Amino acid sequence: MRFVSALVLLAAMTSPLAMAHEGPDPLARWHMTSSRMVDGKLNAVLGPHGVLTKHCNAGRDAEGEFINFLGMETGCVVGESFQKVAQFLPRREFTIEAVVSIQKPVQYGGIVGTLQDNGDVENGWLLGYNKSSFTIALATVGADDGDGKITYLAGKTNYVPGQFYHVVAVYDGELLELYVNGKLDASTTEQTGDIFYPLQAPFVIGGYKDDNEDYPFKGSLREISIYNMAARAKWVEHAFDHVRSAVELPPVSVDESLAFIVDPYLQFGTTTGMTVMWQTTKPGIGTLHYGETAECNLMVESPPEASAMHEIRIEGLEPDTQYFYRTLTTTDDGNESLGSDVMTFQTAVEPGGPFAFAVMCDTQGNPTVSGILANYAWDQRPHFVLHGGDLVGSGKVNEHWTDHFFPGMRPLISRVPFYSVLGNHEEDAGQYYKYVSVPAPEYYYTFHYGDAQFFMIDSNKNVDAESEQYKWLEEQLAASSAIWKFVCHHHPPFSSDENDYGELWKTNQGTFGDARVRELVPLYEKYNVDIVWSGHIHSYERTWPIREGKAVQKDGPIYMITGGAGGGLETAGPKRPYFQNNVRHGHHYAMVYINHGKLEFKAFDLEGKLFDVLMIEKP
Repeated sequence: MRFVSALVLLAAMTSPLAMAHEGPDPLARWHMTSSRMVDGKLNAVLGPHGVLTKHCNAGRDAEGEFINFLGMETGCVVGESFQKVAQFLPRREFTIEAVVSIQKPVQYGGIVGTLQDNGDVENGWLLGYNKSSFTIALATVGADDGDGKITYLAGKTNYVPGQFYHVVAVYDGELLELYVNGKLDASTTEQTGDIFYPLQAPFVIGGYKDDNEDYPFKGSLREISIYNMAARAKWVEHAFDHVRSAVELPPVSVDESLAFIVDPYLQFGTTTGMTVMWQTTKPGIGTLHYGETAECNLMVESPPEASAMHEIRIEGLEPDTQYFYRTLTTTDDGNESLGSDVMTFQTAVEPGGPFAFAVMCDTQGNPTVSGILANYAWDQRPHFVLHGGDLVGSGKVNEHWTDHFFPGMRPLISRVPFYSVLGNHEEDAGQYYKYVSVPAPEYYYTFHYGDAQFFMIDSNKNVDAESEQYKWLEEQLAASSAIWKFVCHHHPPFSSDENDYGELWKTNQGTFGDARVRELVPLYEKYNVDIVWSGHIHSYERTWPIREGKAVQKDGPIYMITGGAGGGLETAGPKRPYFQNNVRHGHHYAMVYINHGKLEFKAFDLEGKLFDVLMIEKP
């Protein structure tokens, strides 16, 4: 039903721009003013209150107040799920209205809504924007293909960053329309019937967030209103008239304060050293305070050139010792400073000392899952994390690092260093080398820890017998006197996955693993490598010891796929190949515990339940 003119003026106008509408009252309305920001909450005029991110502040111009969102996390969570706020949301017809300024264009930006888009699962609605125009995403019962189907309707008007716009989405059960500054900008009839709401996605303002994606909003909001009826074009035009003066103001920039883009994290820990890295919104001079107590009475300064990316190395530490640390960043002009919380780290054990480490691969764009697993792993107090690649969904997209990988892994990597290899999703991008600090040439390297030596390989590059990495690896393995020898590269030499190495539900022919990387297997057998860790396949698989193409009871390398730390899950094929000992569908992480000649391995699922165990003992 389309609503028609009937004068209803709102009595509670908290700013000059609070919109006076002709038509029915909304289901929910939020005025973005400082008086509405109370104790970390956004108090609604009508409807549910929301929880604000700490990365926001109030702004003001000639037309009134607004809230700036700095784009470091989802701006405001109103409900953890649709069910929490269902009474305030439309079931069928709607009018969604916002006065918004986009400061940072992204492909999947969100202004307000609840949307789940994960593989084939598509439901909900979201008023948002892409890199050039405003959008409305909608999934309805009438377009449902079994698990929902979203239409992304994009407007034709190219927005100017920093400029305020009046954006309205209207749906009457058959026609979906998008208006920008009072004019129809796009329409479609692809969706019909009631809204198909998601079961899990939160209802948010200032971002797009579902169970595997999180795109924070960087920009400003003046007001949002939600109606359960469809507006006519005349109403939209009239509503625009109320905010025209704000829209006609010149563009402005969000006033960024000095803040963390990436919180402090740890890299390349040794018996006597540790690297601490962090990234800030503005260039500054970094200082690392550390010590054996929380007072952190020792200090190391970064080079005198101001930088937004900070990397400080501490040397001269004692082995197997707990240290406390905190960071301080000060802008060049000295007007702003930013300090971190006090955290801890532990230096590496010496040979002969027991130690433990976590194994996680393929975190990709899923900070929710990786965050759960990172917390579980930290509960077991590992010394470090071994990461088998595909840290992010796309290594060239900086937000995949700042909004996905680091927030998800923070509970762990702020306390223990991670040692990683490149996956195919890193795309050998500069961001990987910016955020990861390991010995040159970085795409391959080795490190010692206790009685073990780790050999880290980039399996995206050539690894045949004539390659640089093959020759280096053979030289390193031949020279190693470590009790335990471990290799890590992204692609698995052995895998029973259903379709990565042959369509196993259509044919019984397949390579059952990456044939290209399998050229390294003779080296592993010749030099008695104990375990090879890989990811790439988003499932868990452990082989028997393998030697000369056969499963043996002992004295052969064991190959493990631990690719379940966030990516969309994959499934084994119908055949059980000779090498397979254990295979499992599900998100997971693993722990390895070593005490000189004894190794224990345990794998845990997303609920923290143990599902696989391995023990190896050496004389």
